[in-house]
Amino acid sequence: AGEYIDSLYDGSPILLVSILNGAFVFMADLCREVKVPCEIAFMAAKSYYEGTESSGNVEITMDLKHDISKYHVVVIEDIIDTGLTAKFLIDFINNNFQTKSTKFCSFLDKRIARKTDVKPDYYGFEMDDKFVVGYGLDYEGYFRNLDYIVYKK
Repeated sequence: AGEYIDSLYDGSPILLVSILNGAFVFMADLCREVKVPCEIAFMAAKSYYEGTESSGNVEITMDLKHDISKYHVVVIEDIIDTGLTAKFLIDFINNNFQTKSTKFCSFLDKRIARKTDVKPDYYGFEMDDKFVVGYGLDYEGYFRNLDYIVYKK
């Protein structure tokens, strides 16, 4: 993935924006693979849930603190399922910041659960409609530290 991102930006500086908490592990691995000039930043968003389903209500709980206008921005998420949070984040960045370009990257893409037309510009793996933990993804705050992905049958 790092080589692919390098090929898109041809040496131009990029800013990788990890969405906390889930994407930090993926972003750490990804940024080590990127060879173009690269900075990192973090945002946090809270999705509100009704049971195990996203209500579609999203709140930014930690925003970007500096001028990002000189960057090609790559927003990094752990997983896109319904797409509601991803759409909110893309719209938020496009409406509140000037960037050279904004792309969206997700470690996992759960297209089967999609409720919006949002698609990641790049993703690691497509997956079935299962609840997974590990590699940054959690259940009630636990299991982010696993170096693999696991789901319960």
